[in-house]
Amino acid sequence: MTTQKLETQFIHATGVDRETGAVNVPLYLSSTYHQESFDEFGPFDYSRSGNPTRLKLEETIAKLENGTRGFAFSSGMAAISSAFMLLSAGDHVLVSKDVYGGTYRFVTEVLNKFQIDYTFVNMTDLSEMAEAIRPNTKVIYLETPSNPVMNITDIEIAAKLAKANDCLTFVDNTFMTPLYQNPLDLGADLVLHSATKFLSGHSDIIAGLAVTKDAELGTRLGFIQNTFGSVLGAQDAYTLIQGIKTLGARLKQSSASARIIADYLHSHPAIEEVYYPGFRFHPGYPIHERQATGAGAVLSFRLADKEAARTFVESLQIPLFAVSLGAVESILSYPATMSHASMPKEERDKRGITDGLLRLSVGLEHTDDLLEDLEQALQKVRQQTGNASSLL
Repeated sequence: MTTQKLETQFIHATGVDRETGAVNVPLYLSSTYHQESFDEFGPFDYSRSGNPTRLKLEETIAKLENGTRGFAFSSGMAAISSAFMLLSAGDHVLVSKDVYGGTYRFVTEVLNKFQIDYTFVNMTDLSEMAEAIRPNTKVIYLETPSNPVMNITDIEIAAKLAKANDCLTFVDNTFMTPLYQNPLDLGADLVLHSATKFLSGHSDIIAGLAVTKDAELGTRLGFIQNTFGSVLGAQDAYTLIQGIKTLGARLKQSSASARIIADYLHSHPAIEEVYYPGFRFHPGYPIHERQATGAGAVLSFRLADKEAARTFVESLQIPLFAVSLGAVESILSYPATMSHASMPKEERDKRGITDGLLRLSVGLEHTDDLLEDLEQALQKVRQQTGNASSLL
């Protein structure tokens, strides 16, 4: 049989239980395991080091990302932090300039305590990236599309640049998921997910995943996972497996709605700019078109200022106003005080994360209902703008 399409793999990658034929992975709620032999232990001894339910999830994400070994962590930041623990004192890392706020916080406030240096670079500019590499640079860390302004980095070129300088390439693939982008196939060494988002899809768990391209890196990260101990619990691993099964259907529908909404917002007079990688006029469109198979379900857009954003948010009825993304519910976020609150304002401004910027993760509600809700909220914004102008 030919290689199965991802939509099929999402559902069947875990297989059935060999002992019972159960179609769902058994949930092993055990912290420790009896050993039959005094001299030789079985494959599991303590659930921090390994749990059968978690292992099935880790094998599944490794298969979906075409890697050699997968790891499940207690959060996306636990996965990212553990990956950075592969570095040593004296090392240097390059990081996407417009990286997720939690990653920015870890790099600037934790890594430096271990004498690991860093440089934030505009990774859409390959020359800038190349010039920033030092003799002690060990990792090039990127997000593409970036959060929240959807900049696109050429993964293949970045990976080639890294290898030429004896560096590893880490890619946060949360927005695209394995359905739309496979960074390891493009030369990356390690791919990361906040599995809380699209992979789970139901706003019910916190989880992080990592996949390594080769076995040696997998062994090193496995040591970090076991030593640091920030592993995903069995119950959440089971829940995440169920979420992954519906990823294909969920993300395709959300992405289709996101395209319609992006077009609508782009043509609306109250919107100053829309950031969406599916637009042909997006600066990174040719690269994204080459390395990904979809534009995803997340977009950002800019209103005039903070007051306009406030009016818009308070007028909406359907989307949740909340931290996070990738759920069946549409979620509207305000990056300045949510995802990027840990980034100083002057740094946010440099990255285009203005006080009028909003990020929308499109869910599974009917597109017409979302459009109607957006329209009435934007009418309120225009009324506010008109009233303000009349006072001048």
